[in-house]
Amino acid sequence: MDNLKVNCYSGHTYAERPRSFLWEGIEYEVEEIEKEWQEPGERHFQVRTKDNKLFKLCYNETQEQWSLTELIRS
Repeated sequence: MDNLKVNCYSGHTYAERPRSFLWEGIEYEVEEIEKEWQEPGERHFQVRTKDNKLFKLCYNETQEQWSLTELIRS
């Protein structure tokens, strides 16, 4: 996703916590990380933005690349 840029907190390792992201020309500020989990080589975050949208951000450590999925609240 070339049109995705993630600003994240990085302490001991990169991509510990996303703070905001720029996607399709719109900047979204992360209000809350609702869920986070790890899979081999990946960090996943389900985040709610300040405008109450829900997204899943995934950082692939091997490719050093972020991906994003917009989620629909049920």
